[in-house]
Amino acid sequence: MVTKTEQIRQRVDALEQRFNDLLLGHSFAQQQIGFIKTFDIQYGKPLKQRTLLEVEQAAHSQRQKQSSEKLQFNAKVSTKLHAIIENAINEQLHNADNLYSEVLGIQDAVPTILDILGAKAASVGRLEPLVNDLSWLGRELVTLVNLPQYRQERANRGVKIDTPALAIRYLGLDNLRLTIPTYAMRHWLPHSTEPFSLLKRKLRESAMSRAIAAYELAQLQGLNPYSAYIAALFLDLGRVALTRLYLRLFQQIWQRKVTLARDEGNKRLHDALIAIEPDPLYLRNLFVERSLEITRSLVEKMGFRYIGLNALLDDFALVEASEQSGLAQVLVHASCYSQYLMLHEHQLIEDDERTLWFNYVGLQSDHVQHLEKTNLHNLALQIDG
Repeated sequence: MVTKTEQIRQRVDALEQRFNDLLLGHSFAQQQIGFIKTFDIQYGKPLKQRTLLEVEQAAHSQRQKQSSEKLQFNAKVSTKLHAIIENAINEQLHNADNLYSEVLGIQDAVPTILDILGAKAASVGRLEPLVNDLSWLGRELVTLVNLPQYRQERANRGVKIDTPALAIRYLGLDNLRLTIPTYAMRHWLPHSTEPFSLLKRKLRESAMSRAIAAYELAQLQGLNPYSAYIAALFLDLGRVALTRLYLRLFQQIWQRKVTLARDEGNKRLHDALIAIEPDPLYLRNLFVERSLEITRSLVEKMGFRYIGLNALLDDFALVEASEQSGLAQVLVHASCYSQYLMLHEHQLIEDDERTLWFNYVGLQSDHVQHLEKTNLHNLALQIDG
């Protein structure tokens, strides 16, 4: 017999799954909930339908049969294709080095910089040579400090910042602790997530809102806000890696099968393959089942010495809140609130579900009120100029 606690846990799991559905598209999330939309509603006096002749009826039945057989064949082809893709994914997921270097393209200088920022002896001087080795990061930081809101006061003094070395000095350590991990996470996102056109943007927004929420909650409770921020930001590393890996392998294996079917003159198989696209349900299931595991593997590979992210993510994975550290509970609360926000924005969560979810994770009302007043979309940088 299922207990009340287990029932609540199942409902919370369903809400978290709904969030993963939403990442892959609003309509897909609606379909999973079971929304039914009615199209082509005709108003006015309906026209009488002409009785079909026997020959037309036979032809219509044949078309329906052919259509059904075609759909069944396409489904079988898709299942076989995804079985091959799944084997390839499992093989690559066991290779942490490949995920780290080839799939995400994480350069060793990035975790080194993040680790320095977490150390008590952090200094801008230690960061400069590492930032200079990362051209993309240098460009981001120079662009940031030259935004109009930060440039005007300097312009009055004739100060021009056009190198990464000057940019990191201008920003200072506190701002770099927020900006550098943010730019790193954005750098690792896929360039394209088609056919899931909004997935890249939603992953970016989700990571940002969760990280800022975690930073705020950690500060309220006197915990390490930098550790909370970076851990919350990197919780999506698994989703990012799985997205990159699935879309890459789908394209490679699909293209090989299409070419083979064409060369063999198998038109039926060729046509079925052409009709197949990446499956949102398959990717959603990867997110739910493997995302946290992959995140923990990637963070462990980063080898942090001063930021205890490995232990923090292990705590976060625990089901019982009583066994979690304070920072792990901050991650749980920040994740819950940021997921709720996105679902609420798309009208995919009810008030009673919100209450149940917040109560289940122990998100206090005063913390909710604080987050409601906080801008979770943009960093609140304090730059003196």
